[in-house]
Amino acid sequence: MKAALEDVSRAHDLHQSEGGIRLSIAESPPATNGRYLIDAKGSTFTVRAFATGMLSAFGHSPTIAIPDFQGEVQFSSSTLEDASLRLVIQAASSTVTDDISNKDRREMERQMHDDVLEVDSYPEIIYECPRISSVQEISEGSYLVSMDGELTLRGVTRSQPVAAKVTLKGDVLRATGDVSILQSDYEIRPVSAVGGTIKLKDELKLSFIISARKQA
Repeated sequence: MKAALEDVSRAHDLHQSEGGIRLSIAESPPATNGRYLIDAKGSTFTVRAFATGMLSAFGHSPTIAIPDFQGEVQFSSSTLEDASLRLVIQAASSTVTDDISNKDRREMERQMHDDVLEVDSYPEIIYECPRISSVQEISEGSYLVSMDGELTLRGVTRSQPVAAKVTLKGDVLRATGDVSILQSDYEIRPVSAVGGTIKLKDELKLSFIISARKQA
């Protein structure tokens, strides 16, 4: 009888111990939470300008790559609802990627850096979003998010909504999306390029594929 009671006591203690372990795990922060630094080498950021007038029919719409940018994403909830984002782009790194002559490329990049972005006076383009405005989970680890952040371009700051698809897998966060902006909102006057043969619209389309890795 005594042995049986000791067995029941040990089973009870084990049950409490296992319950405590389960409780501890449930209360631990999800593994995805934390601070993620953007990996520029594993990411792409491009800007598309659109030609207007006769040349628009021939596809003369410059594509610009921006390879030099840094940033981070932080969140503590497993649903991204409290996520924040800061992205800093080095304006002078922007390059024209179209298949054009070196002479035309140099002229377009000079005009973009000096006349449009004024990189000597405004070297950084910054997007900051202190909190995600909405999150929709579409599958495990995959979300559609909406951000109402602020974009600072050429010294002018404007509210700029951005929508993105975000995927969390292991220690890697991946975000893809695109957004359109108007140059005139940032006091930029649309310019002509290549000696006036290419005239550009006010609208620019920004597309991104961003990869970020969790920090210890």
